[in-house]
Amino acid sequence: MITVIGNLKGGSGKSTVIFNLALWLLHTEKSVLAYDFDPQCTLSDATEVRKDEKFDPALKVYTRFQANKTAEDYDEILIDVGTANMAALKRAIKMADRIVIPVSPSQADVWSTQRFLYIISSEVANDRKPPEVYAFVNRADTHAGVRESDQTEEALDTLPGVKVLKTRLCQRTVYRRSFSEGLAVFELEPSGKGANEFEIFAQTIYPKS
Repeated sequence: MITVIGNLKGGSGKSTVIFNLALWLLHTEKSVLAYDFDPQCTLSDATEVRKDEKFDPALKVYTRFQANKTAEDYDEILIDVGTANMAALKRAIKMADRIVIPVSPSQADVWSTQRFLYIISSEVANDRKPPEVYAFVNRADTHAGVRESDQTEEALDTLPGVKVLKTRLCQRTVYRRSFSEGLAVFELEPSGKGANEFEIFAQTIYPKS
């Protein structure tokens, strides 16, 4: 299956999400191919740190399409892409079996998601099955008194053409720290809150893994 993790806005955490998902799949002994089409190359940077530290399992990330590697050769293909590389974004949309949109809790991010959904609908070819499109609140508030994450989720529910996942990933330091060290959140702190919520999220995305 080809899964695109995409967003029009920078800072949505898509590279962190795809890095952790790829490693989670590798830990379940799936074969994984990952692409990084974001010019910032943060996914590639984290993977390079992992390689330098010789952490297992190894994750290989490509920055351009590999013509000799197809979906039939891997259990899962993950693509990190945004509008900074519009040509790659459009190609990824055309290839995708599904698109997962991480949305930070703000009205601006909801508007951005709405525009992204329009791009997706305009790029899907008429001669193929359209991709499934999901959105979820990423970097959600952890304080019970802050309702911006709830409001964002409610706003996403009003958008056509997208299914809103009710599993959230919270704004936690451990995500940034593990990513900078080339580790998945569940590798750095296996018993932590971040690892627990990510396990629930990953099983929602890949229920049969």
